[in-house]
Amino acid sequence: MTRQLVAVVGRGVVPSGHPIATADDQGLVRGDGCFDAMRILAVDGAAVVENLDAHLARFAASARTLELTFDEATWRELIGQAAAAWTTPPPEAVLKLVQTRGPESTPGQVTGFLTVTELDLDAMREARAGISVRTLDRGYRSDGFADAPWLLGGTKLVSYAVNSAAKRAAARQGDDDALFVSTDGFALEGPTAAVLMLRDGALSTPLPGPSGILDSVTVRQIFAEAGAFGVGCEYRPIPVAELFTADVVWLASSIRGVCPIRRLDGRDLTVDEAWAARVAAWGGF
Repeated sequence: MTRQLVAVVGRGVVPSGHPIATADDQGLVRGDGCFDAMRILAVDGAAVVENLDAHLARFAASARTLELTFDEATWRELIGQAAAAWTTPPPEAVLKLVQTRGPESTPGQVTGFLTVTELDLDAMREARAGISVRTLDRGYRSDGFADAPWLLGGTKLVSYAVNSAAKRAAARQGDDDALFVSTDGFALEGPTAAVLMLRDGALSTPLPGPSGILDSVTVRQIFAEAGAFGVGCEYRPIPVAELFTADVVWLASSIRGVCPIRRLDGRDLTVDEAWAARVAAWGGF
């Protein structure tokens, strides 16, 4: 059985499986809430949260976009309690933070909780060695969010039904994951990961903002490390056609890792193995 720990704002660590929200919670019935997720690593027998500051900053930004109150000190305290209670930690686990607008019956009372769940390392290692991906039309242009802040572009919403459906659609075609593309022919992001491409010794990733994609903590970390070695890094629109002639293309996330795409839409892609290993290490994997 997969190990899991649950902690609730205002209550601390609670038994896994106990109720943590009401039946009219707006995160449950409307998908009105946000979340963020990061790895917990075992270091010298203790649980250490990876890139906590960056993930908390993104979590806070999502909450602000939804006009939810956000108390960083409260979340840091809860995370500390959870990490201390996560005894004899496995090599890797995922820490997920969730905040919703709370019950409809008590306006203004937000719901906040976290989970710590052990990762399946065999599945993670397999994905980090390489994946097969299917492109799926996202149904809007690459600049579709430029003048529409109410579409909540770049916000990590708890409403993940479309993302989950995309993964199932890819699996039905025999692929491991999906890659959303715009109606005007540009790569956007995976359902749970950012796109990263290597071409001619330089790294690039689709531009957040007008595209509505999430600003990736993992890509930012890779760019910081790569820049220290003089590698060019750029946020720019990436036509889908470029992916088929790149030196390496990855889907990168804080949990699964930096996964080279070996097949895209049934076509084999080039994977420069030395670069794949180098970039994975820059991402912490």
